[in-house]
Amino acid sequence: QVQLVESGGGLVQPGGSLRLSCAASGRIFSISVMGWYRQAPGKGRELVATRTVANETNYADSVKARFTISRDIRGNTAYLEMNLLKPEDTGVYYCHAGLTILDDVSQWRYLEVWGQGTLVTVSS
Repeated sequence: QVQLVESGGGLVQPGGSLRLSCAASGRIFSISVMGWYRQAPGKGRELVATRTVANETNYADSVKARFTISRDIRGNTAYLEMNLLKPEDTGVYYCHAGLTILDDVSQWRYLEVWGQGTLVTVSS
Protein backbone atom coordinates (compact mmCIF):
# COMPACT_ATOMS: atom_id res chain seq x y z
CA GLN A 1 0.00 0.00 0.00
CA VAL A 2 1.30 3.40 -0.96
CA GLN A 3 0.92 6.32 1.38
CA LEU A 4 2.08 9.88 1.83
CA VAL A 5 2.80 11.18 5.32
CA GLU A 6 3.09 14.92 5.90
CA SER A 7 4.66 16.73 8.81
CA GLY A 8 5.81 20.21 9.79
CA GLY A 9 2.60 22.19 10.09
CA GLY A 10 1.81 24.45 13.00
CA LEU A 11 1.21 27.98 14.21
CA VAL A 12 3.53 30.73 13.04
CA GLN A 13 3.45 34.53 13.19
CA PRO A 14 3.16 36.61 10.02
CA GLY A 15 6.57 36.97 8.43
CA GLY A 16 7.75 33.67 9.87
CA SER A 17 8.82 30.44 8.23
CA LEU A 18 7.81 26.80 8.23
CA ARG A 19 9.07 23.70 6.46
CA LEU A 20 6.68 20.94 5.47
CA SER A 21 7.80 17.39 4.65
CA CYS A 22 6.04 14.65 2.73
CA ALA A 23 7.39 11.11 2.74
CA ALA A 24 6.14 8.52 0.26
CA SER A 25 6.30 4.87 1.20
CA GLY A 26 5.21 1.53 -0.19
CA ARG A 27 5.96 -0.52 -3.29
CA ILE A 28 6.77 2.48 -5.46
CA PHE A 29 8.61 2.04 -8.72
CA SER A 30 8.91 5.72 -9.58
CA ILE A 31 7.41 9.09 -8.72
CA SER A 32 6.69 11.37 -11.66
CA VAL A 33 5.57 14.42 -9.75
CA MET A 34 5.15 15.57 -6.17
CA GLY A 35 3.36 18.65 -5.08
CA TRP A 36 1.58 20.62 -2.42
CA TYR A 37 -1.98 21.89 -2.44
CA ARG A 38 -3.84 23.81 0.22
CA GLN A 39 -7.38 24.43 1.31
CA ALA A 40 -8.25 27.56 3.26
CA PRO A 41 -11.34 27.62 5.48
CA GLY A 42 -14.46 27.86 3.34
CA LYS A 43 -12.54 27.61 0.05
CA GLY A 44 -11.63 24.94 -2.45
CA ARG A 45 -8.32 23.15 -2.74
CA GLU A 46 -5.72 25.04 -4.76
CA LEU A 47 -2.29 24.27 -6.14
CA VAL A 48 0.66 25.66 -4.19
CA ALA A 49 3.69 24.09 -5.90
CA THR A 50 4.71 21.02 -7.87
CA ARG A 51 8.03 19.48 -8.87
CA THR A 52 8.51 16.81 -11.51
CA VAL A 53 11.13 14.10 -11.71
CA ALA A 54 12.82 16.31 -14.31
CA ASN A 55 12.99 19.08 -11.70
CA GLU A 56 10.45 21.26 -13.44
CA THR A 57 8.63 23.41 -10.90
CA ASN A 58 5.34 25.24 -10.92
CA TYR A 59 4.18 27.71 -8.29
CA ALA A 60 0.97 29.55 -7.58
CA ASP A 61 1.46 33.26 -8.24
CA SER A 62 0.59 34.02 -4.62
CA VAL A 63 3.60 32.05 -3.28
CA LYS A 64 6.28 32.74 -5.90
CA ALA A 65 9.52 34.06 -4.39
CA ARG A 66 8.34 33.02 -0.91
CA PHE A 67 7.91 29.23 -1.13
CA THR A 68 10.34 26.64 -2.48
CA ILE A 69 9.55 23.02 -3.29
CA SER A 70 12.33 20.45 -3.29
CA ARG A 71 12.82 16.70 -3.28
CA ASP A 72 15.50 14.51 -1.74
CA ILE A 73 18.01 12.63 -3.86
CA ARG A 74 15.97 9.41 -3.87
CA GLY A 75 12.94 11.46 -4.82
CA ASN A 76 10.58 9.90 -2.31
CA THR A 77 10.39 12.88 0.02
CA ALA A 78 9.21 16.36 -0.90
CA TYR A 79 9.68 19.52 1.09
CA LEU A 80 7.96 22.88 1.04
CA GLU A 81 10.02 25.71 2.50
CA MET A 82 7.65 28.57 3.30
CA ASN A 83 9.04 32.02 4.10
CA LEU A 84 7.47 35.43 4.71
CA LEU A 85 4.23 33.73 5.65
CA LYS A 86 1.01 35.72 5.50
CA PRO A 87 -2.35 35.15 7.23
CA GLU A 88 -3.81 34.24 3.82
CA ASP A 89 -1.43 31.27 3.69
CA THR A 90 -3.46 29.68 6.46
CA GLY A 91 -5.03 26.36 5.54
CA VAL A 92 -4.64 22.61 5.42
CA TYR A 93 -1.72 21.66 3.21
CA TYR A 94 -1.97 18.38 1.30
CA CYS A 95 0.84 16.49 -0.33
CA HIS A 96 0.14 14.88 -3.71
CA ALA A 97 2.11 12.44 -5.81
CA GLY A 98 1.73 10.90 -9.23
CA LEU A 99 3.54 7.60 -9.13
CA THR A 100 3.93 4.19 -10.72
CA ILE A 101 3.69 0.90 -8.88
CA LEU A 102 3.95 -2.75 -9.80
CA ASP A 103 0.78 -4.27 -8.40
CA ASP A 104 0.09 -7.74 -7.00
CA VAL A 105 -0.55 -9.19 -10.45
CA SER A 106 2.64 -7.67 -11.86
CA GLN A 107 0.85 -4.91 -13.74
CA TRP A 108 2.24 -1.40 -13.93
CA ARG A 109 -0.24 1.10 -12.57
CA TYR A 110 -0.18 4.89 -12.35
CA LEU A 111 -1.72 6.26 -9.17
CA GLU A 112 -2.63 9.69 -7.85
CA VAL A 113 -2.08 9.65 -4.08
CA TRP A 114 -2.91 12.25 -1.44
CA GLY A 115 -1.66 12.73 2.09
CA GLN A 116 -3.90 13.31 5.08
CA GLY A 117 -3.08 17.02 5.31
CA THR A 118 -1.26 19.19 7.81
CA LEU A 119 -2.62 22.43 9.23
CA VAL A 120 -0.70 25.68 8.82
CA THR A 121 -1.96 28.67 10.77
CA VAL A 122 -0.42 32.10 10.26
CA SER A 123 -1.58 34.45 12.97
CA SER A 124 -0.28 36.91 15.50
